[in-house]
Amino acid sequence: MNRANQSVVSEFVFLGLSNSWEIQLLLFCFSCFFYMSSMMGNLLIVVTVTSDPYLHSPMYFLLANLSIIDMIFCSIAAPKMMCDLFRKRKVISFGGCLAQIFFSHAVGGTEMVLLIAMAFDRYVAICKPLHYLTIMSPRICILILVVAWTIGLIHSLTQLAFVVNLPFCGSNVLDSFYCDIPRLIKLACTDTYKLQFMVTANSGFISLGAFFLLILSYIFLLATLQKHSSGGSSKALSTLSAHVTVVVLFFGPLIFFYVWPSPSTHLDKFLAIFDAVLTPFLNPVIYTFRNREMKMAMRRVFRQIMGFRKNH
Repeated sequence: MNRANQSVVSEFVFLGLSNSWEIQLLLFCFSCFFYMSSMMGNLLIVVTVTSDPYLHSPMYFLLANLSIIDMIFCSIAAPKMMCDLFRKRKVISFGGCLAQIFFSHAVGGTEMVLLIAMAFDRYVAICKPLHYLTIMSPRICILILVVAWTIGLIHSLTQLAFVVNLPFCGSNVLDSFYCDIPRLIKLACTDTYKLQFMVTANSGFISLGAFFLLILSYIFLLATLQKHSSGGSSKALSTLSAHVTVVVLFFGPLIFFYVWPSPSTHLDKFLAIFDAVLTPFLNPVIYTFRNREMKMAMRRVFRQIMGFRKNH
């Protein structure tokens, strides 16, 4: 890469979400509310699972780790987006752009593996209940977490390898509010057809394959549950429906981004905001409102906190 190229790619300029002051103010209030709510909601789940002994089970261990991932994910692009709303010139350094790509794909890849692990956890709980604690032992849960982060990091480094040495010698303007590969490679002054295909294969087809695998596994589990009509099966049905909702919310935007990229930048931006701010907020809402055990555990934690305050 020559010096001229290096000077061009020292920073990228975001066009942002809107030039209208009223819309920017509305977006700031909307994003700020859901960002803070998602951070507080996911933190509440982590604190509840950690402090309540009734929730020290494999399912809640995986759920708490999903909440940690959601907190990291919504902090990758949302804070900068909110700050940039009131800046006339919205810029990000080349290194900052690569950092956004690296962390978003590392966390996204880890969450994908974790969602598959949560589906496996429900399969064992429903189809092999007598062997559940043996199969989903603490050692296996830690191993699942290590494998999830390892796969996420490998996936992210693979994605980063596609763009780190691309020659940029033209425009440095991104019609977005954050850095991601599909928009970035369009700015490269080289033929990127093969590269676009590789990115689609690496992120898009993997997302699509994992999505269909999860949906088919949940259909199988729901069919298995239909054979039973006990109170336990209705509780399991509620848990499964929460899992399916989260899977659809997570994979929906990803599939549109990488498999069927929309010609409309407005739709892309809406899906990006949904993925960056709304999905991490909805996950704790779905798992809390659809889970009686979680609600009862949260009440116990609040009582402990209030009791501690009264004693001090």
